[in-house]
Amino acid sequence: MAFFNLTEISIPVSQMTLLLLLSTVALLFGKVKLALLVNYLFTLYWGYGVNRDYLVDSGFQQVDGYTLLYFGFGLIIAALALLGLLSHSK
Repeated sequence: MAFFNLTEISIPVSQMTLLLLLSTVALLFGKVKLALLVNYLFTLYWGYGVNRDYLVDSGFQQVDGYTLLYFGFGLIIAALALLGLLSHSK
């Protein structure tokens, strides 16, 4: 539990504002699934995109297979969620 208490990440305020804006607009229009997908994609990007330098400095000298597998599954989940959003069910 101490690991989570001592972990620091940096997220740009402009991206936080964009996330809040996109999520709010999606929820106001009743698109709950879209809001969840937007939040998921932002979280995935923040975990690997924005903080990549921090991950490399903290001991991850190169991206190993497990990291690529985890990120790949994340992208697959996002693609399946997008496919689910685009399909119509009656």
